[in-house]
Amino acid sequence: MKTSSISLAQTQDRLISLKRIASTHKVMGIPCEIITPKQVAQLHPLINIHDLVGALYMPEDAVVSSADVSLALANAASRNGVQIHDRTSVSHVLVQKGHVTGVETDRGQIQCEYFVNCAGQWAYELGLSSEEPVSIPLHACEHFYLLTHPLKKPLESSTPTIVDLDGRIYIRNWQGGILSGGFEKNPKPIFTEGRNQLEIQNLHEDWDHFEPLLSALLRRMPGLEALEIMQLVNCPESFTPDMRCIMGESPTVQGYFVLAGMNSAGISYGGGAGKYLAEWMVNGYPSENVWPLDLKRFGALQSSRTFLRHRVMEVMPLICDLKVPRWDFQTGRQLRTSPLYDRLDAQGARWMEKHGFERPKYFVPPGKDLLALDQSKTFYKPDWFDIVGSEVKCSKEAVCVIDMSSFTKFEISSTGGQALEVLQYLFSNDLDVPVGHIVHTGMLNEKGGYENDCSIVRLNKRSFFMISPTDQQVHCWTWLKKHMPSDSNLLLEDVTWKYTALNLIGPRAVDVLSELSYVPMTPEHFPSLFCKEMSVGYANGIRVMSMTHTGEPGFMLYIPIEYALHVYNEVMSVGQKYGIRNAGYYALRSLRIEKFFAFWGQDLDAFTTPMECGREFRVKLEKGTDFIGRDALMQQKQNGVYKRFTMFILEDHDTDLDLWPWWGEPIYRNGCYVGKTTSSAYSYTLERHVCLGFVQNFDKKTGEGLVVTPDFINRGEYEIDIAGQRFQAKAKLYPFSSLFTQRRRKDEMELSSYQGK
Repeated sequence: MKTSSISLAQTQDRLISLKRIASTHKVMGIPCEIITPKQVAQLHPLINIHDLVGALYMPEDAVVSSADVSLALANAASRNGVQIHDRTSVSHVLVQKGHVTGVETDRGQIQCEYFVNCAGQWAYELGLSSEEPVSIPLHACEHFYLLTHPLKKPLESSTPTIVDLDGRIYIRNWQGGILSGGFEKNPKPIFTEGRNQLEIQNLHEDWDHFEPLLSALLRRMPGLEALEIMQLVNCPESFTPDMRCIMGESPTVQGYFVLAGMNSAGISYGGGAGKYLAEWMVNGYPSENVWPLDLKRFGALQSSRTFLRHRVMEVMPLICDLKVPRWDFQTGRQLRTSPLYDRLDAQGARWMEKHGFERPKYFVPPGKDLLALDQSKTFYKPDWFDIVGSEVKCSKEAVCVIDMSSFTKFEISSTGGQALEVLQYLFSNDLDVPVGHIVHTGMLNEKGGYENDCSIVRLNKRSFFMISPTDQQVHCWTWLKKHMPSDSNLLLEDVTWKYTALNLIGPRAVDVLSELSYVPMTPEHFPSLFCKEMSVGYANGIRVMSMTHTGEPGFMLYIPIEYALHVYNEVMSVGQKYGIRNAGYYALRSLRIEKFFAFWGQDLDAFTTPMECGREFRVKLEKGTDFIGRDALMQQKQNGVYKRFTMFILEDHDTDLDLWPWWGEPIYRNGCYVGKTTSSAYSYTLERHVCLGFVQNFDKKTGEGLVVTPDFINRGEYEIDIAGQRFQAKAKLYPFSSLFTQRRRKDEMELSSYQGK
């Protein structure tokens, strides 16, 4: 039943959030508009509008009965030959040689090659009961909603659904009365000990717990005071550690798929999620990028019952909380830390978490109001702006150090030439390089898309060291194991925990390391993209690499963890005379974006190829051996690409007064929508905001994609839409480091010309 929906805003920040959503919906073809409180009252006269500043109206929204939808799909499946065994309990999944072979039920065994765990609140336990356990991190909470008798004048079936996120409630018509539920600030986890009950059943009423939501309902619809309540329903809902559902194939058991943890939005997501999972099972991959939902984004560390219990108590309220950019979970923290954590924390580090690993965002200088800084949340210029700016300045003029221990690190070795042979097939660049050389390369799929973007060091003739993004630990391991032959002479080892990684960035990094190692570190002695085991201070066996992941000069130090504190102390002590300081990932982000560096998981994914993001130079099509994705890249080279990675510099944007871009903003070319931003940052060098994103070219009549040429990019006039306001932007296809170099050379020429006079 089409009802439309109205999402209310009680604050300006909430309205900004709704405007950002509206910008995204419009380019997806979903009708919506930002409306005034008076318009809300016209659409739904029972709503109290006195505290509203605006709302998002979506006229095409509808409500359905989840039971009716499920029954209709089950009937259709039955007519197409699917057998449905109701009231049948699955005890465990049968596995042989790492592959699903069947399920054991209370009515006997059923043989199968594929199994989908859609068990909802039971998915966690069912996963662990398999012969080869599958970790599915979710936890159930009590979820309440109210049903009333019909109003004196029953609500019409087309009455708009109300979503009052600031009040933490939703309200919709139910048989002429009201159905209203919400997501309270203090949720009640359930089934924390022992097994779940065997089948779905409602839990006990708890009016005291529901009271804040009931009060919010009566404030929003005062006319309901005298309405007779029919029932308070309390039923279990399962939630995940990051508020996103879980889907995809298990990293440990082939043929074992998961679709669970819908975070109380199963009926909304069910159709699309089912479609993509079916594609995944039939074709081996879905038709869209679903990495944010992939089971492999989690590791075993997120499956602790205590962790899940505490995290879902935070997640459930977050469904309604205002999520400004760069917010972080507060529960389940300090789970994975660098050996330097306490040392950095004492020096003012402010932390973010990725894949359970604590990483420094920035360092608060002594004397700053720490509490105010931690609590500042805004869509505008953040309070850490000047702090990050000083860290960037230090990396440009002196030297700064960033703890980057969270990166995934693997070693691949063999007794003969097997390691090189396998890696040449798995990676697009040529890894048959001299010992000590570093190769930036992609690990591609059959379509040429990035399954991983990494750096590989050739340690010796038969051994390689691989550095990947933090959240690639499970996915990358699974991909490698899936494609590597089961050769006893071939060894893959996860050494993430063995090394602390320090990134020394800046022109004086060479001086610091030279003094600590008593070895010249200049480019003549230590060329770019080179790795060498060295002594730093008293510590031996430090892998020093001439790269920084930012485009700035400097070195990465991979330090055996027992030496980490010693090396860090030595670096900071010697570096004092060179102006050294700690820095965090916010500075790293600014540096890499202004240098047009794409990061996997933000800019790159399984549907992005090297040809589309200007990384042809990291592909060796003629390296003398085939590799996964080569045919697709050859075809792209011949036919052209249908999207192209582009850098945008905002021209008429006021950093102090205007809303900031973060990611996901629509990109317009000559007034037409052509793509979205994938990441952005303020460039302290350019003193402008820089956005990265992909530009596409659509036929205006058919809507079909057309080839995107450099000329198409360069001839366009661009705008970036931030919460409904468009800002002019200049598009570039090459790194701005080129511009800096050109500008510097021009200045030097003018200076020498002037001196010549």
